[in-house]
Amino acid sequence: MVDRSKDWFAQAERDLEQAESCRKETRHEWACFACHQAAEKAVKALHLFLNQEAWGHVVARLLTELPFDAPEDIVEKAKVLDGFYIPTRYANGHPEGAPFEHFG
Repeated sequence: MVDRSKDWFAQAERDLEQAESCRKETRHEWACFACHQAAEKAVKALHLFLNQEAWGHVVARLLTELPFDAPEDIVEKAKVLDGFYIPTRYANGHPEGAPFEHFG
């Protein structure tokens, strides 16, 4: 199998740059989502580097599936990021209002 871990990590870095750009432009919902995507891709890069496959979008779970114990504080922070996966993009992620109205 070809090692694509560097590609995944490079995209994770790019997504983090996008998050910073969105933050500066006060597009906070997209900044939050891009942070989630950066974390997801970085953890998937690590899985690939360790010759493992990783599926799904739950960063906290991806961390716990590593062949070593991820620091608990990192897993807890990943749980916060996981909360940004849906409500940052879809209006039905909140009782009312567009996603951008809920992030600042």
